[in-house]
Amino acid sequence: MPRQTEPNANNALAILLQGMMRHARVRSEHTRIIDGQPALQPDILITDRERAPVVIEAEYEPAAKVEGEAIGRLELPVVGEARVIEAAIALRYPESLRRSANIDADIADARLGYCVYYRDGGRFPASGWLQGGVADVADLTRLVSIPQRDVDAATDELKRGIDKADDVMSKMADPKASPEAVAAIARLLKMRNVPQTRRMACAMLANALIFQERVAALHKGVQRPSITCAANNPQRETLAAWEEILKINYYPIFAISSDILNRMPSDKAAEILRKLEQTAGEVNARGAANSRDLMGLIFQRLISDRKYLATFYTLPSSAALLARLAVAKMEDVDWTNPAAIRSLRVADFACGTGTLLAAVYDQFASRHERAGGGDKQFHEAMMQDALFGCDVMPSAVHIAGVALSGMQPEIGYNNSQLYFMPYGRQRGGDVKIGSLELLGSNQMELFVNVHDSARRTGSMGEETIAYTITEFPSDGFDLVIMNPPFTRPTNHEGAHANVPNPAFAAFEATKSDMDAMGKRMKELGKESCYDGKAGLASAFVALAHRKLKPGGVLAFVLPLSASVGSSWQKFRDMLAENYTDLDVISIAANGKAMAFSSDTGMAECLVVARKLREREKPSESGRFTSLARRPGGFAQASEIAKGVANSVDIRNLEDGPYGGAPLSVGNDEIAEIANAKTATQFSHSHSFNMVRVRDASVAQTAYALSQSNLWMPGISEPTPLKVCRLSDIGRRGVVDRLIVGPPHPAPFTKSQADPTATYPSLWNHCAKKETRMVCIPDLRLRVRTGMEAKADDIWKTASRCHINRDFTFGSQALAVAFTERESIGGRVWPSAIFTDERFDYAFAVWGNSTLGLLCYWWHSNRQQSSKASMTISVIDNLPTLDLRALTDAQLDVARDIFDDFRDRELKPAYIADADRNRALLDRRVVCDMLGFDESVHRAVRGLAAKWCAEPSVHGGKPRPKGAEFAV
Repeated sequence: MPRQTEPNANNALAILLQGMMRHARVRSEHTRIIDGQPALQPDILITDRERAPVVIEAEYEPAAKVEGEAIGRLELPVVGEARVIEAAIALRYPESLRRSANIDADIADARLGYCVYYRDGGRFPASGWLQGGVADVADLTRLVSIPQRDVDAATDELKRGIDKADDVMSKMADPKASPEAVAAIARLLKMRNVPQTRRMACAMLANALIFQERVAALHKGVQRPSITCAANNPQRETLAAWEEILKINYYPIFAISSDILNRMPSDKAAEILRKLEQTAGEVNARGAANSRDLMGLIFQRLISDRKYLATFYTLPSSAALLARLAVAKMEDVDWTNPAAIRSLRVADFACGTGTLLAAVYDQFASRHERAGGGDKQFHEAMMQDALFGCDVMPSAVHIAGVALSGMQPEIGYNNSQLYFMPYGRQRGGDVKIGSLELLGSNQMELFVNVHDSARRTGSMGEETIAYTITEFPSDGFDLVIMNPPFTRPTNHEGAHANVPNPAFAAFEATKSDMDAMGKRMKELGKESCYDGKAGLASAFVALAHRKLKPGGVLAFVLPLSASVGSSWQKFRDMLAENYTDLDVISIAANGKAMAFSSDTGMAECLVVARKLREREKPSESGRFTSLARRPGGFAQASEIAKGVANSVDIRNLEDGPYGGAPLSVGNDEIAEIANAKTATQFSHSHSFNMVRVRDASVAQTAYALSQSNLWMPGISEPTPLKVCRLSDIGRRGVVDRLIVGPPHPAPFTKSQADPTATYPSLWNHCAKKETRMVCIPDLRLRVRTGMEAKADDIWKTASRCHINRDFTFGSQALAVAFTERESIGGRVWPSAIFTDERFDYAFAVWGNSTLGLLCYWWHSNRQQSSKASMTISVIDNLPTLDLRALTDAQLDVARDIFDDFRDRELKPAYIADADRNRALLDRRVVCDMLGFDESVHRAVRGLAAKWCAEPSVHGGKPRPKGAEFAV
């Protein structure tokens, strides 16, 4: 029986890793490779240009000493390397490999345990071990070799340099200095002449100098920035050097930078160049110049018009997660073959700074390399053929080119497929709406392929325009990946209050422009999943669907409302009818942590699915993953994607309140996964509501309740309980804008509340006054002259029950408010109107019980931390107790409960589990009105505790001192 030693296993592993990491050098069992310690012999050492050395220390299980040995390798200097060891992987071989007759083959199939220690003292995972094969170890090695300290330090250095250069640019903007030059630069970038634009210009110049240093090291005849910027005329010498570089290529970086520099007065150009040259030297000294993290994190803060364009930056780790999930669904790709990769087509039609395209590039490169590739043709194939990026911001497209070119900056290419899309009023008088024009065409006439030399501007400031017809074929793309703008034509709140159409308000568009663009969007969006109330994001999804080939993959960052909002129903129907292998990823956290983008402040989800091939049937269910937190880095994103893709034995939403399948990274449980039906016949049954849920059993209970089954955690069998839609037993009032608004159509104006008002209204929220079920109207409505008949029609919708349309669980107590007199429900309290007045009392006590709160939560849009909202139309489908099924005796009990509770104080909903009055209300509703026994009441109270633990309920708000569970 052979006995394989650890060195045998190490050598076999190193050979396999070398085959998967052709750009790296993998050495095993070598001495004389640690500087100053020639006798030290790391198990495996991996070095790679532009990356930090990584060491692997390995032992057979139980591997008691391996972690200590790995930690001991950190910060050691490596012979011939500029950086010390940044990360060390501790790896455990399964004991069975000791008896292997063919160690090379068996280790290739082995399930390995491993963790990584970082130079800063961190460990990933925090506890426990990762599990995977050799390819997973190769992937982790590549991820942890990024010198994050250098990236962070270089980021800070670059920011300081840009600020210094911006000081000079700001002085140029003074009317007594060179304002015409600054204005010309703004026009060149197609941005407003504001401080953001000047910082953008400085950042582009800094970036060009950083790359000039790199190119000079690779090509003879190109002067280094330290030489050109020290010359008597730095502007002339730097432009000459950049002209030489443009003869090689690098248009994404140097063409527009040359144009910017050309427009500056020579004295100011010299001052800026000398400041930025120092910055470029510091950045290059850090070795982080080709890191897309660096440029992405800087440039995302500099793009103008962010509020209107909603160009929120996708966090690199989020982009990595989305790209990994998407690429994993691409079938039948020969990753060993550059020609096969060249034939792929990947598009981001709102590419911004190129973060998602760069993440896809990284995944393609990783798979190509792990399959044994590593050819130089790969970069050319990606840049010239595979990657398509479009945006309405020319500066953003430039940065996308920089990020992608920086992946292998020493390799040139002819042209790329990155385009600035025409947007707004054009010279001919018509309007364009950027990439969304492709909804109506397979080709566009573009004049801004930013990598074409004909786009360069001469020193005299005369621009040569290169028009090109570019094909974007329908059914022609293998992957469309996007984080589109979320703006909506109907969002007239906050900063957009006075903007006619916020969706098209960028670039100083006039009202006429916005109206024309909105009309154009409406025309192009016909017969698609676009909905103006959902906003532009739904239009970009429609575009992706149109451009994807059968079998292609759709991958999007979307607002959480895409999973629950009524205006997104056509999108969900499109998925259910035309896609399979659906994954929806959300984050059960709060604040910025519930978004995959850097600063949206709203919950988001990742949606990834594969388009059906001919004769292929859609799957009836999708996989819903709720993360406890967003990915903290590339390594964690990798593990999440792997866990989602490899998950098995997943419980369905419909299977009862037993929770989902846990997803763990080491010993840390970071997500729950559950399947939910999504086929067309189920798409209106709340299946997509399985998002941002910490404990899947709460969602399973809510779903069962919506299907007329009371089935709670700890209860083995469901009990029938008739639940219906609100519209089945009553109707809701009219939307507030038809009550009070502009004179032509709304018949009322608002005035101060009056106890004798003819037309009282419950309009606004005041949490301090809304702690009891009976609330006092807060407005008096006055009838506009000549609109008496319309006022009478609306008064017919007055009622005593009112539904909380925007329920902040962290401060508000009521889902349903009751007014003694019939009142008109306003902005946040639309009316619920019943023909049987006894239903008023039953609806009020049910709606404010734990089961009523659960129905409300399940049906609502949970896009904000602890605020659940519903559009007025969504209220029609609110699941509620079927009051028609109650006997007269039960309705009498409901009235008694209401009378008992009308003046009782209820605590905010997020501590409903600790509210003694709410606990008593639950007992009265569950036992006295519905007739269940005490065990059901205890289960309801346990459910209340689970519900209050949901992040979408508590919103991160601390529980008050002494808030203890109440039964």
